[in-house]
Amino acid sequence: MRILVVEDDKAVASFVKKGLESEQYAVDVAADGEEAQALIEAASFDLIILDLLLPKVDGLEVLKYVRKRKPSPPVLILSGRVRVEDRVKGLDLGADDYLTKPFSFSELAARVRALLRRNPKSFDIILRVGDLELDRAERVARRAGRRIDLTPREFALLEYLMRNAGRSVTRAMIIEHVWNFSFDTMTNVVDVYINYLRKKVDQGFEHKLIHTVRNVGYELGTREERQ
Repeated sequence: MRILVVEDDKAVASFVKKGLESEQYAVDVAADGEEAQALIEAASFDLIILDLLLPKVDGLEVLKYVRKRKPSPPVLILSGRVRVEDRVKGLDLGADDYLTKPFSFSELAARVRALLRRNPKSFDIILRVGDLELDRAERVARRAGRRIDLTPREFALLEYLMRNAGRSVTRAMIIEHVWNFSFDTMTNVVDVYINYLRKKVDQGFEHKLIHTVRNVGYELGTREERQ
């Protein structure tokens, strides 16, 4: 899952980014409204966390920009504006939720999960491919009932592959959704993490689920799905 954090306060942005990454989300950060609009135009996000007091372009203008797009991702306003009138205005303009500063990260994370769950296409709680199961709420993976211990990044990679089961994904697509814009696309980190996953997901099983697609990238699926 990919989240855009639009926040000009570097300390707050860093705090939110690190917290969300620990929850296995890929996170991009925009420091002003103009940069936010450019990122929204260039990529697809599953959720946007939006401050209102932004340089260059105001947060409410960014919200209006988001709502003109199809499909339009859920927006959580995270703002120091605490007046009822501000909350009402933000929600009336299309925000899905409104959280005031200062805030607890645990509450922010819970609200993020709740917003993502509202869209069944973006947040199926349980993903299944063959005998492989991924519980996105409990953050647990199992194959044939056996628990698989994954690092946060391995979990995010497996989630992306399972959401695209039966479809080939390129290394660039994986980096875009599992890492972020600032990641070096020339690195071989995708291949390294695919090998980690293969050892944990496929080792000991006759039927392999993670496949290399020559000159393309990778694909996750059962033999039946690939025929």
